[in-house]
Amino acid sequence: MKTGNRDLLVLMKYDSVSDAAIEHEVTLLSNILYSVESIHSFCIANEVIDVNKYKIIQKPHLIQQAIREKSHKPFIFICNKN
Repeated sequence: MKTGNRDLLVLMKYDSVSDAAIEHEVTLLSNILYSVESIHSFCIANEVIDVNKYKIIQKPHLIQQAIREKSHKPFIFICNKN
């Protein structure tokens, strides 16, 4: 697994928490975020609205293709399904 540098603000309920416990919590949070921040999860949670063609694209491979395009066309939007 790739360990990236990320800034996390971890609020603890108790003041007397050891540094090892904090490191353990940060490691667990990083593992959860690594699995959630994948391209597959992104494609499930979003859709592409193409106003030029009057289409809503929901297939993951087409969403990935729209994201990776070098020349972004106008009136193509990435929208969250929530």
